[in-house]
Amino acid sequence: MTRPAAPVPLIPNPDLVATMTSEQASEHPVGRPRGRTRSHVLAALLAAGLVLITAYLVLRWAPTKESADRNAPPSVAVATIGKGDVRVLVDGLGTVTPFATVNVVTQISGQLTQVAFHEGQLVKKGDFLAQIDPRPYEIMQAQYEGQLVHDQGLLDQAKVDLARYQTLLKQNSIARQTEEDQVYLVKQYEGSVKTDRALIDQQKLNLIYAHIISPVDGRIGLRLVDPGNYVQTSTNSMIAVITQLQPITVIFPLPEDQLPDILPQMNAETPLQVFAFDRANAVQLDAGELFAIDSQVDTTTGMVKFRARFENKDNKLFPNQFVNARLLIRTLRDVVTIPNSAIQRGAPGAYAWLVDAENKVSVRKLTLGPTEGDLTAVMSGVVPGDRVVTEGADRLREGMNVVSPR
Repeated sequence: MTRPAAPVPLIPNPDLVATMTSEQASEHPVGRPRGRTRSHVLAALLAAGLVLITAYLVLRWAPTKESADRNAPPSVAVATIGKGDVRVLVDGLGTVTPFATVNVVTQISGQLTQVAFHEGQLVKKGDFLAQIDPRPYEIMQAQYEGQLVHDQGLLDQAKVDLARYQTLLKQNSIARQTEEDQVYLVKQYEGSVKTDRALIDQQKLNLIYAHIISPVDGRIGLRLVDPGNYVQTSTNSMIAVITQLQPITVIFPLPEDQLPDILPQMNAETPLQVFAFDRANAVQLDAGELFAIDSQVDTTTGMVKFRARFENKDNKLFPNQFVNARLLIRTLRDVVTIPNSAIQRGAPGAYAWLVDAENKVSVRKLTLGPTEGDLTAVMSGVVPGDRVVTEGADRLREGMNVVSPR
C-alpha cells in the first residue's frame, strides 16, 4: 500500500510580489501586528487630551490682570476743604418791563403830512416825529385874533363911556341907572376879550399838537399810519409806540418764604443787588438794584412780585424779554466751603467721604448752608484742610484704602 504524497507549500511568485504597489502593501502589511498599531493611536490621543485639559485648567485658574486690578485699592479724586465767601441768592423767572410805554396818538384831527422817524429808531425826548397839516388851525387863529381886536375896541370904547358917565353922575347930569348899565357893559366886553384870547391860545396849542414830538427817550416801534391819511382824535389814531429802554425794570416773583429776609433790608433802605441772566442762565446781561415790591401775595401761587431797576446802558435788556433774575440777599464771609461734587446724599442725609493721612476713607455727615456755583457752605462736619472724595465715591466702603493724588 502506497502513502499519499505530502502537500507542497504554495510559494508566491517572486515576480508577482515585486509588482505589488505600495498601496497594496499598506493594505496588506506583511509581518506588522494590527492590534499594536491601534494601541499606539489611542495612547497618543489620550496624551493630547491630557495636555489640553491641563492647559485649560492653568488658564482658567491663573490670576488675570482684571482680577488683580479688582482687588487693588480704588483710585479716587480728592479736594481739600477751604474757606471763602458764599453769596445767598434767590432766583426767579422775570419779564423785562419798561418804565414807560407811550402810544403816540394825534391830539387834533387833520391830514398827516410828514413822518420824520425811522422804524426801530432810538429817539430822545423832544425829537420831531410827525407833522399834521397846520393850515386850518392857523386860519382859525387869525380869525380869533381879528375877533379879539374887535372886542378889544368895544371894551375900550365902553371904558371911555363909563369914565364920562361917572363924571356926569357926580354933577347930577345923568341918571344913576345909565352909569350902572355902562359898568355892566364894560364887564361883558371884558368877558368877550378873555374868550377871544382863550380861543387864540387854543389854536396855538393845536399848532403845537400838529408838530408831534417824542415825550420820552426810547425806541420807536413800527409805523402804524402812513403820510396822507386823515387822523382823528375820535378814533384814537395811533402813529407809533415808544418804549423807554434806559433805565428799564425787571418784574420777577419770589416765594413768600423769602420775605422775612428781604423786607427788613428794604424797610431799612438797604440796596439789594439783582442780576439779570439770559434764559439759559449762563450769561449775565446787567446788574441793578431792587426797586419795589408788590402790595400782596398771590394766593394762587404763594409768590410775591418784585421789581428791579437796571440802567441798561448796553441795551441788552429788551422789553417783554424773559430773563432769570437773581437777588442777592446777603453774603456769608469766610465760611467753610465744599465742592458740590463731594456731597453725597443717602440714609444719613448729606455726607462726604473723608480721606485720612493713611488714605483710608470714612463717612462724615454734613450740615449744609447756601450754595453758589460749584461750592456749598458747610455749617458743620468738615474743617479746612480735610480731604474729601470728589470722584469715585460709588465704589467706596467704610475704612477702605484708596489711591489718590497728593
